[in-house]
Amino acid sequence: MRDQIYAAPLPEVSGFAFDEAVARVFPDMIRRSVPGYTTIIPMIELICARYARAGTRLYDLGCSLGASTLAMRHGVKQRDCQLIGVDNSEAMLSQCRAYVEADSASAPVELVLGDIRDQAIDNASVVTLNFTLQFLPPQDRQPLLQTIFDGLQPGGVLILSEKICFNEPEQSIQEVLHHDFKRANGYSDLEISQKRTSLENVLITESIEAHQQRLKAVGFSQALVWYQCFNFVSMLAVKV
Repeated sequence: MRDQIYAAPLPEVSGFAFDEAVARVFPDMIRRSVPGYTTIIPMIELICARYARAGTRLYDLGCSLGASTLAMRHGVKQRDCQLIGVDNSEAMLSQCRAYVEADSASAPVELVLGDIRDQAIDNASVVTLNFTLQFLPPQDRQPLLQTIFDGLQPGGVLILSEKICFNEPEQSIQEVLHHDFKRANGYSDLEISQKRTSLENVLITESIEAHQQRLKAVGFSQALVWYQCFNFVSMLAVKV
């Protein structure tokens, strides 16, 4: 279904939420809004094929409709792996269940309705935060990353995808290019403006350097950017 949530003028633009309206159009919304998303998802499968270990768990924190979860599932080549997808939106998770049930891969998937900050991480080889951390208050980000690091096995990895910010003048240039991307995908200036207003104080971006410093502070030995398109990146953090 095509995303037209912000196509008409709204008397008041409320804060963005992953509700039923968003769940219905989410695949179209994220494809047309996030540069590189259609590249990142299949690469998550590839990364999981490299780093998943037999007898471990793989977590997708903020799994939404399960695109990352299914990519991880198809990437698993080792035996006795369990996937756990966590999201706090019942609307998103209900559709995710349908996608998982229709999927052909065999690795077991458990879907959990809950706050990712409360999710225990144990015996993990791969954890994914795919455009999720940016929706948490900044003060909650390092404690979550510490929980992830502590729950990873040596050699385990975190895949962290985020919208990021820059110093000027690069920030303005990257924003213009991102808006050009949205226009090229059929969004009007009204839609771009209203969506941006809805995300203020909901999606809080940070610089690549801030993310890397935090990842190293919790113990990751490596935190590298493996993909970037405009102001969207995906990083790979490795626990030695």
